[in-house]
Amino acid sequence: MSTGFSVKGWLRSVLFFGLFVIGIVLFGLWITVIWPLVPLERRRNGSAAWSRFTRRLLSWSCDLQERVEGLENLPPPPYVILSKHQSAWETVAFVSLFHPCAQVLKQSLTWIPVFGWALLSTGQIAIDRSRGVAALHRLHEQGAQLLGKGVAVLIFPEGTRSPPGVAGKYHPGGVSLALSAGVPIVPVAHNAGTFWPRRSFLKKPGVIRVRIGAPIATVGLGRADRKALVARVETTIEAMTAELEAG
Repeated sequence: MSTGFSVKGWLRSVLFFGLFVIGIVLFGLWITVIWPLVPLERRRNGSAAWSRFTRRLLSWSCDLQERVEGLENLPPPPYVILSKHQSAWETVAFVSLFHPCAQVLKQSLTWIPVFGWALLSTGQIAIDRSRGVAALHRLHEQGAQLLGKGVAVLIFPEGTRSPPGVAGKYHPGGVSLALSAGVPIVPVAHNAGTFWPRRSFLKKPGVIRVRIGAPIATVGLGRADRKALVARVETTIEAMTAELEAG
């Protein structure tokens, strides 16, 4: 029975995975070793270098290219990026695409040897979602500090990856952070799940398209506007995603 993947596709994915792990170990150890020696900005430069390496590796090994639309829509930092979440690809690629930025991620990822150490070294926002309100407070506290320093904050409002054509529940944490900090929201869509599906080892060749939407202002808005703003973000991201997947 055909799986839709050629032997060449399998071999390419194996090659990518092997070099990807090597890249994590080498860059992760480097970033961890320099942790006490250099400022946070330079450690973040190291993580951005790893991200660029991985993006080039995907292009070379799996013939998986990328095209980014709407870079001109990015406002001056700081801002909150709210992105569609379909794949592991965006968690890697956006580190360099939106550099400097800090990503909101699961606390359990920081427990992974080397990789987790590098996450802690580069000042990512690790939260335990099971803690509910406490996790939201941590997001607001650390997010406000980063935004105050001119660093963008990247959040996947669906919380977990959704397959192409499916919209997960959009959580309000990112919108609340942007409202409280008075910074714009940058909606981002992509179709990475078509080529690097969630929970899939295999990568398909093609072109991942990323679309950066026009920023959504939050100045003059308050908590009463949160629900409508979450709905607007969801509508905007899902509409852009549908266009990319259809194209």
